[in-house]
Amino acid sequence: MKRFLRSGSFKVLVIIAAVVFLGVICASVSHNASSPFTSAIGTVFSPLQKLSAAIADNLRDVSASFTSSAVYKAENDELRKELEEYRKKLADYDDMKKKVDAYEEFYGIKQKNPDYEFSYGSVISKDAADVYESFVLNIGSKDGVAVGDPVIYGEYVVGIVKKVNFSTCVVYSVLDPRVNIGAFESGTREYGYVSGDEELYNSGLCKLYGLDSSTSIVSGGIVCTSGAGGVFPDGLIIGEVTAVKNDDVSASYYAEIKPFAETSKISDVFVITSFEGQGEGEIKQ
Repeated sequence: MKRFLRSGSFKVLVIIAAVVFLGVICASVSHNASSPFTSAIGTVFSPLQKLSAAIADNLRDVSASFTSSAVYKAENDELRKELEEYRKKLADYDDMKKKVDAYEEFYGIKQKNPDYEFSYGSVISKDAADVYESFVLNIGSKDGVAVGDPVIYGEYVVGIVKKVNFSTCVVYSVLDPRVNIGAFESGTREYGYVSGDEELYNSGLCKLYGLDSSTSIVSGGIVCTSGAGGVFPDGLIIGEVTAVKNDDVSASYYAEIKPFAETSKISDVFVITSFEGQGEGEIKQ
């Protein structure tokens, strides 16, 4: 027994008992339910508890953020779909409007010339390899189109069909030197023929050839098709005179013409597939 009382184990038990007794006294004095050990432990672990709570709050925020992002993504996807639908409708509307405008342009000339038969076509490509930028329409022999048919926009000359496939055709514009059109100036009734010119092509001009030195044609005059050769009907408008000049090589005169139909801006045209006098006295081109 004496040996136990002197042992280290007994001393440890005494110390523990003393500490517990002291804690009870302090708790009684402070009337506080928590002991100094509890308070000490609370003091040590309180920051950890606060950190844990903050982490939990942040995790809730992150979860809410992910949820919100998913909602926003779904809403954005829906809006994109709606936008694409509106764009398609707008494209369809623009396409229909172009067709309506084109038919309105042709309606007047059709009333004046009931003998005209025509086919409506749209430009689907341009020949980049062709220096004069011939273009392709989405109509061909199945639509009654043939080589030599006039191409117009409203009452304005655009060009002439030069190649035809079953469902497409190639058009040379009035600016092309490979195109010749019998023509006259409406004010003076002077006749000649209109064709493109290599030097004037990039300026968007063509020429009215065949004028003599006594010509009365002046700037502002209107040049129209004469119907000569049966390639174009009579009276279609080609363009406006911008200048009258002397050809140094041939000593003849010519008028520079600005076509009213700007082929670079046209997307829809009509091909006249038949008219009275077509092919009569045709001039080889």
